[in-house]
Amino acid sequence: MCGIVGYIGTKQAAPIILDGLAKLEYRGYDSAGMAIYDGEKINIQKSVGRLKVLENQTRGGETMPGMSGIGHTRWATHGAPSDTNAHPHFNESGTITVVHNGIIENYLQLRKKLTDKGYKFVSETDTEVLAHLLDYYYKGNPLEAVTKVLHRVEGSYALGIMFADCADQIFAARKDSPLIVGQNEDGCFIASDVPAILKYTRKVYYVDNQEVVRLRADHMHFYTVDEEEIKKEAVTIDWDANAAEKAGYEHFMLKEMYEQPKTVADTLNPRIKDNDIVIEELNMTDDDLKAIKKIHIVACGSAYHAGVTGKYVIEGLARIPVEVDLASEFRYRDPILEEGAMVVVISQSGETADTLAALRESKARGFKVLGIVNVVGSSIAREADNVMYTWAGPEIAVATTKAYSAQLIALYLLAMKLGKVRDKIDDETFAGLLGDLRCLPDQIELLLNNKLKIQKFANRYVGAKDVFFIGRGIDYAISLEGSLKLKEISYIHSEAYAAGELKHGTISLIEDGTLVAAVSTQPDLYAKTISNMVEVKARGAFVLAVTCEENKEIEKAADYVIYIPETNPYFANSLAIIPLQLFGYYVSVGKGCDVDKPRNLAKSVTVE
Repeated sequence: MCGIVGYIGTKQAAPIILDGLAKLEYRGYDSAGMAIYDGEKINIQKSVGRLKVLENQTRGGETMPGMSGIGHTRWATHGAPSDTNAHPHFNESGTITVVHNGIIENYLQLRKKLTDKGYKFVSETDTEVLAHLLDYYYKGNPLEAVTKVLHRVEGSYALGIMFADCADQIFAARKDSPLIVGQNEDGCFIASDVPAILKYTRKVYYVDNQEVVRLRADHMHFYTVDEEEIKKEAVTIDWDANAAEKAGYEHFMLKEMYEQPKTVADTLNPRIKDNDIVIEELNMTDDDLKAIKKIHIVACGSAYHAGVTGKYVIEGLARIPVEVDLASEFRYRDPILEEGAMVVVISQSGETADTLAALRESKARGFKVLGIVNVVGSSIAREADNVMYTWAGPEIAVATTKAYSAQLIALYLLAMKLGKVRDKIDDETFAGLLGDLRCLPDQIELLLNNKLKIQKFANRYVGAKDVFFIGRGIDYAISLEGSLKLKEISYIHSEAYAAGELKHGTISLIEDGTLVAAVSTQPDLYAKTISNMVEVKARGAFVLAVTCEENKEIEKAADYVIYIPETNPYFANSLAIIPLQLFGYYVSVGKGCDVDKPRNLAKSVTVE
């Protein structure tokens, strides 16, 4: 969740590190710091709050000269946000310094052993253990010290390490927390995500689990934790560098919402060939797909909500039973995976800790895993047996929009492919579904261009205390995501319910003026949902309805109606979610919240 940037080369390191950390602000953080070697010693500067504080303290890096260094933005886990708990951490003499993403699970045992040996701790963090442990093992060979530490620690880590008496080197290491290294003609870089160094190089290497990298100004070497040198192939990042910038939009979230038509088209169009669905990177034959007897979808947050939609669509089109699990619950409930089951894990970053753990649990039990991910070369992309990419490009805002939309498209395509090869969809129906899919980008753009109506409505609910979202079937899945969008960026309490469940207790919370957003896109369920709307309106609720253009009957039960274009009911989520995203965004803007970086949240959750 935190950010790491490091540089060693022929340029001043501090400005490069600050620039890289700024590109990682979307990951969430509460403090920042840098360690720079000035030719004689390692200088450290740390501060609580936004990166701007550190920039001001160092005058943009000018007060910290030197051509090698490491930097960090911290999201507090062990110890409250403070200058002392901020990274980098260092040994008592200040000759070894480390930045760390992840959690050292056995840090208390290690801390006690080091304390017994005379080491003094000044912070509450687990990371300080690493600095003192490196000091304990360092006998002149930094690589040996690093690998010995890695053999002792348990948990997850992405590390950047500097030794003052080996100042021509920076070390990086990784286990279960994302880390990349890169190189250009001026030097070498480490980072926890691509945007941090995209300005400087497109040639990157993905560091695998339990690998160590020794970086010098002009080259780098890769090792196992047993100090055996290994060879790695570089990956060329083909992102447009401008994709990681705001491009004139007030917030990344708004920009990314407006990128959804392109995201949907980019995820969709390469997979439709000669009026058929071809998912080349899936690497599964028709016989492989026919052999699937059950699907387990495992994900977190918005990806889980996409999975809930996926359940309805796959079961409806392919007639394969589907279970959807929260990744944080999946491996702890001792799931029953029968012969013929396939596990599908969904993650934007491809590094989500709980989802990655579910993948490994499934593979350990001998089951095939399909990963639906956005980041090529991510841990899930590399460890899954098969992969399907969502071509959303970099997503910076913490609250996902375009990556979620791309995940929906991937699940639609997978459902249709499964249905076709299993003879559950006839040719005429299949052609109709393809036609509706092709219309989605233009329909999404139409909804985005009608944002003023949503903006005016959102302004009325800036002061709301509670909002409820209701729907049935796929509309329930849409409600889950609409509710999450509102609560995570506006801090308004919001809940989503299957509409028929509301009266089993929760309707007692409805009072005069309570906003209830009713999603109604499934024709077979229109009448049932309208009945639920009447129930809450009778108790004083103000009802916002999101429905299809044909459903004019809903106006009798709703106070305010937002219409979406007609599409196949299985694909309605892709359209109905757009006004709900806009609603959450404009409420958040109206409240003056930090839309792109909501409090307490991080973009990529790489710890349990």
